[in-house]
Amino acid sequence: MKALLFFSFLVGGNCVAGPAGPVAAPGPATAAVTVVVVGLVSTESVVRLNFYHSAESFLKHGQQAFRLEVKPNGQHEISVPVDLAKGEWAVALTQDVNNNAKLDKNLLGIPTEPYAFSNNVRPKLSAPKFEECKFMADADGKVVTIHLME
Repeated sequence: MKALLFFSFLVGGNCVAGPAGPVAAPGPATAAVTVVVVGLVSTESVVRLNFYHSAESFLKHGQQAFRLEVKPNGQHEISVPVDLAKGEWAVALTQDVNNNAKLDKNLLGIPTEPYAFSNNVRPKLSAPKFEECKFMADADGKVVTIHLME
């Protein structure tokens, strides 16, 4: 059941960019972070990155701090610069390889399209926890590399 709830998050709300949330102009209260996504299955399909700033909202439908949608433009790797409020963050992402604006799943609710989490957490039977996926945005220049899994 936990797996179904987890994968329901991945499906829900993947079509529209979310509010800007804690992203702000660079300054003392923010950190310039680059999220690098490697191993893209498609060089043209949209990658949706959901950013979370707390354990309470992590992977809850519609509760991400903000979402970015990025097209790889022929690349198998993308670099996404963001300015994050200083503190703990986690990223969950998907790639819509068939460009149907949703995350496709099998009969058990398991994604059939690539997804990934910060810290390269690989969930087995249930959704990962914020504590497993979090990283600190505490200074400019931080690079978070995420390997997409099929």
